[in-house]
Amino acid sequence: MREKFVAGNWKMHGGLGQNKTLLDTIVAELGSVQGMRCAVCVPYPYLFQAQSMLQGSRIAWGAQNLSQHEKGAYTGEVAASMLLDFGCRYVIVGHSERRALYGEDDAAVALKFVAAQKAGLTPILCVGETLQEREAGVTEKVVARQLDAVLAQVGVAGLASAVVAYEPVWAIGTGKTATPEQAQAVHAFIRGKIAAQSREAAGRLIIQYGGSVKGSNAAELFSMPDIDGGLIGGASLDGKEFAVICRAAVGGR
Repeated sequence: MREKFVAGNWKMHGGLGQNKTLLDTIVAELGSVQGMRCAVCVPYPYLFQAQSMLQGSRIAWGAQNLSQHEKGAYTGEVAASMLLDFGCRYVIVGHSERRALYGEDDAAVALKFVAAQKAGLTPILCVGETLQEREAGVTEKVVARQLDAVLAQVGVAGLASAVVAYEPVWAIGTGKTATPEQAQAVHAFIRGKIAAQSREAAGRLIIQYGGSVKGSNAAELFSMPDIDGGLIGGASLDGKEFAVICRAAVGGR
């Protein structure tokens, strides 16, 4: 049985004082919760704080992006090795905001995935369609294209050892949430696509859902057979709300 995994994506939010309160709350609320993985992906300047406060706890931490390059004259970029220096276990790649706002295409996302995995980080690969693409009936085509770019680089075994996060772009930060059935349909498509190459790999691939997940809808979403947890945006900035979501992944325990 796949382990549930909930990760918080703080995006460009935070401050040393509010981070301390948030992390203290998460550790206190989730210290005894078993049977799942939990992580927070924080802005680069706060990686040291996350490392200092979370090491020794059961909460992992990670970053929201990385460079595809190992080192060099890339002003403003951050390499995978630098993330490892701060104890990161995870890194988000291909978030829809990176794709839309910063022009990261499928090829660039795939190279970042490779760089993360090569360094020993676990990539959280984001895939998903816009509202226009959903209404045009091309959701599966878009998601398949995004997955194929990574599969071409690392193969099915490489993808299965990472995490995929299905995030319908139209549901991110909008308050709109895909119904559990809508989300499950795409998750099942992703797992089926991997199963066509390897049933074993498909069985162990963790597929998160992201898109306006809240404490009030998490349990219903996570009860779907192919939804293995969530990549949580705004609700991850509230320690108690985030804890409710994490507990929902293990039946409220």
